[in-house]
Amino acid sequence: MPDAKNIPLNERIIFALDFSNPREALSWVKKLDGHVKFFKVGLQLFLAGWWNVVEAIIKRGNKVMVDLKFFDIPETVHSAIQQLKNKGITFATIHGNDPIIEAAVKGKNGLKILAVTVLTSFDETDMKEMGFTGTIEDLVLIRSQKAINLGCDGVVSSGKEAFALREKFGSNFIIVTPGIRPGINRDVIGDDDQKRIATAKEAFADGADYVVIGRPIKNSDDPIKTIKQIQTEIKEGLIAF
Repeated sequence: MPDAKNIPLNERIIFALDFSNPREALSWVKKLDGHVKFFKVGLQLFLAGWWNVVEAIIKRGNKVMVDLKFFDIPETVHSAIQQLKNKGITFATIHGNDPIIEAAVKGKNGLKILAVTVLTSFDETDMKEMGFTGTIEDLVLIRSQKAINLGCDGVVSSGKEAFALREKFGSNFIIVTPGIRPGINRDVIGDDDQKRIATAKEAFADGADYVVIGRPIKNSDDPIKTIKQIQTEIKEGLIAF
């Protein structure tokens, strides 16, 4: 399938600002300036910096994914999504059943809503312990089908499921893939809490649009060099796709 979304290479990586200090987070935004133009603000940073940090990132000409995984009664989720209006945010994440998804979509007003399928820190053993039957891929496909049908703009899913998602649902929705590790560290997990991992090349070859990456860049001796290596993987993956 051809890539028709025309996403700039420096927006393909969403750098995860997983910091508890807003000043440290913004120092990383400046450090990566130009090489990465898309940043994830999750629970940790949002609670530490609230809207100030989001606004500071956007004022530098960057995009923001607010990854708060809204999950509550539908009216509360709808009201929460309303709070994101006119903030310049590109993506927001939600999680939940049909009424929750419908409530989020109803209030999005130009914001792109992404449904979280199954966290990349879960594997088959975790799912069985929670009482789920079938495979993770089965659950991801079921949840994605509902999200797309109800009007979500895309899903958050591991690279392991990207190919099946594209094969079943086509290209008219967004796939954002966390759990990405550079090719040289593909099988070295150590104390990493991500279980369903992939390289950027694998993810894009299977149909991902964006990858969320934090620690492999943050912990690198040369973050810019690491970003360039990952972007090379992305280009190779897009060609293969």
